[in-house]
Amino acid sequence: MATPQSSRHSSLSSSTPKSRMHAIQVDSVQRWMEDLRHMTEVECMCVLQSKPIGVEEDGGQGELIVSGATGAGGDHVTRNNLQTLLKRALVVSTELGKMFQRLEKGRWQRVHSTAVRTNCHVRSLVHEYGATRTTPPEMQKYEKSLLEKCMELTTITERCLHTEDEYFLKSMKEAIHEILTDVSDSFSQMIDMALANEIQILIRQIEASDNVYTIGSAISNLLSLTQDGPQLCSIIAKEGAVVVLFKICRQDCFSSLYAQALRTVASICCVEEGINQLEKQVDGILCLADILTDESCAEAARAEAAAVVAQITSPHHTSTQHLASFLESMQDIVTALIKLCETASCGEVFLLASAALANITFFDSMACEILLQLNAIQILLQACCDRQRVDTPYSKDQVVTILANLSVLEQCATEVLQEKGIERLLLLLGEKPSSSSPSEGAACERVQQKAAVTLARLSRDPEVAQTAIQLQAVPRLIELCRSPAERNNSDSVLVACLAALRRLAAGCPDSIEPSDHQQLIKPRLVDSFLLCSNMEESFV
Repeated sequence: MATPQSSRHSSLSSSTPKSRMHAIQVDSVQRWMEDLRHMTEVECMCVLQSKPIGVEEDGGQGELIVSGATGAGGDHVTRNNLQTLLKRALVVSTELGKMFQRLEKGRWQRVHSTAVRTNCHVRSLVHEYGATRTTPPEMQKYEKSLLEKCMELTTITERCLHTEDEYFLKSMKEAIHEILTDVSDSFSQMIDMALANEIQILIRQIEASDNVYTIGSAISNLLSLTQDGPQLCSIIAKEGAVVVLFKICRQDCFSSLYAQALRTVASICCVEEGINQLEKQVDGILCLADILTDESCAEAARAEAAAVVAQITSPHHTSTQHLASFLESMQDIVTALIKLCETASCGEVFLLASAALANITFFDSMACEILLQLNAIQILLQACCDRQRVDTPYSKDQVVTILANLSVLEQCATEVLQEKGIERLLLLLGEKPSSSSPSEGAACERVQQKAAVTLARLSRDPEVAQTAIQLQAVPRLIELCRSPAERNNSDSVLVACLAALRRLAAGCPDSIEPSDHQQLIKPRLVDSFLLCSNMEESFV
């Protein structure tokens, strides 16, 4: 699978790693003051739990406490509400989780105190949100039901403090568990409705405004929300965000927003709902092809269009129905992507374009044939010599993925030889992380594994096998097999190296020393694997 894995590198499929998305910017003192609102003493809140904090008629301090700096405009209120919702939701979810655990252990004092805290937090959330928004009628029903259940939970847990009757406590435990489950479900539904309401407001801002700053700010807030997980991405997709964002990408007057809008689309498309909207409702594939093939379009916008392509073609997605329409535009898209790889001004642009190509080569062999016709092997191998474009293991992972998929075609071997690709594969077999980052280490393992797979496939050609042996491929493969540290203890690298070594030995038996042949070639592959995977333990 070819999915970038660090910084922006993993945001293309799972998803998730550091994102270029910028969270709402506040200084540390302001952040601390906001957080204080969510850190309440139970004793104080017990007194206030039935007393809503109303907004003063003269717009005094009560309003400031609830809604923050309202003078900053509707966008600030929306952003503030989103922050409050997410913070409160996290606090309440944490408390509910604690209550489930403490209930199982029969810690009644803690169960009750947690119920009180949960009740307080839920009431605070409802009142704060109602102070800044007109709550939809359907959501009001959930609020009322939720508040009643929270109060019931507080009352029933208090009763359990004043008895030691085991039979009574056992029956109460079952009842409390049922109520607690209802509270959790109702709370989740209420939060989803509240978030959907806020998302609708952001989407209406994008649709109704012709101001670049206003639209850009709303898109930024949507992008921020997508970083909070697939559930929010699903809500955003269901509210029609993909449709609205592609409308922006079809208007020349908003060309400065293309990159930001497409980055948000890529994030939303980590879920199937986003992809379905892109393909069925807005014909997004055609729009992506238009942006990618328009060289007058900014490189940043074309790079983000490549990111969307990488996302929707990711092997992570179980559904592939959306790829049917993709095939219609594949020639244009592949041509534009390899061109983008060739002209990329920086490593990130190359990474996004090559990741899209790598994913495309997995699901249609025609893409591989197109790439060969476009001289892709030369372009990619030359890029590997340019540190401005290929500067991380993540980019190398994409390149070697494409080479591995191209290597199934017979004509690939000749082009690889012409471009001295065997030398490059041997260098990739020596790829090592420059830091202790787990994601970088995993990327290096993938590079080594795929380099060995590519070498094994290409070595069907006698000339390739002979060249590899002359370039000392055999000693390097043996070293990777025998030294767990050289392959970062990776079993997948070991299997790939054993397979490549056996392929070379089949064509040139004399290239392998007798002792290596006895251990690495002659036994069954599984026996050689077990021998090498236990080698470190054997030498200790």
